[in-house]
Amino acid sequence: MMNRRSFMITTAAATAAAGVFAPTVLRAQQIRFQLGHGASPGNPRWIASEKFAELVKERTKGKVDIKVFGSEQLGGDAAMITAMRTGTLDLSPNTQGTAAAVAPKIAALGLPFLFKSMPNAHKVVDGAIGETIAKDFEAGGLILIAWWDNGIRHTTNSKRPIKTPADVKGLKIRTPADPMTIDIFQALGASTEQIKFSELYVALQQGVVDGQENPLANIFANKLHEVNPYIAMTGHKWESTPFLMSKMSWGRLNADEKKIVKDAAVESGVLQRKLLGEAEGKLLVDFKANPKVTVTEVDQKPFQEATAAVYKKWEAQFGDFVPALRKAAAAA
Repeated sequence: MMNRRSFMITTAAATAAAGVFAPTVLRAQQIRFQLGHGASPGNPRWIASEKFAELVKERTKGKVDIKVFGSEQLGGDAAMITAMRTGTLDLSPNTQGTAAAVAPKIAALGLPFLFKSMPNAHKVVDGAIGETIAKDFEAGGLILIAWWDNGIRHTTNSKRPIKTPADVKGLKIRTPADPMTIDIFQALGASTEQIKFSELYVALQQGVVDGQENPLANIFANKLHEVNPYIAMTGHKWESTPFLMSKMSWGRLNADEKKIVKDAAVESGVLQRKLLGEAEGKLLVDFKANPKVTVTEVDQKPFQEATAAVYKKWEAQFGDFVPALRKAAAAA
């Protein structure tokens, strides 16, 4: 007669041979992910991140549960990029400038005055250009699951209205750790400082820097206009929000779950883009009506001429990619 131990070993071996034992146990376990971002409550990125987590949980019937941490609770953008690459953070709708450390070509999306509008930029990143950059991310240990938006960026400061490039000269401008934005403002004659976004309000308040650049939604959500009352509608660049996932975390999902995650990222990204676009128009009206804020519209042509050398530098660095990007932007 077969004893109990022999019976158990034989049964386990037969089940494993049938190809059901290990996968069944693994799929029965809930996967818990953490998502980190740097946006404040009410920001379109905050709202869309919550929507994404909700969609994934609903469509996987709770098998994939995502907890969202905003306002840099899990660290700044650079720290979150590193955490995803080492597998200690799962997801982050991050920033273009910081992500350029992994996929340098993404910074070229911020070439000065490249895109005519936000929808124009969306068509480009949703096509072949976006696929090229996604391959670079994967080689660096990250999976790009969707392209979200960080808007058209404008300039604020505490010193004077900006109407021409000469008005920018000599200002100390906070920029993200983004080589393209640094190049643009240095070409305009400003000095640049890199300060964490969560520390920006205090830095402006204390005069560590004179100004900064961001979409209107970010300026409003973080109350930067309170300490930077001069808002210039420079529209100097568009910036993406690459929604990234750790390659290690991606590998924990089966094929169906991967599709659900990507579809949910794209769907919540549609919401994020919509909210950001709506905010741009509404906030411009609100800022113009605010007696404590001075809004100036600028003639972009002198700014384009002043930053023309930025294109030459980036074409020398990336060769055919920049002309292909410019062609795609013109055709979109």
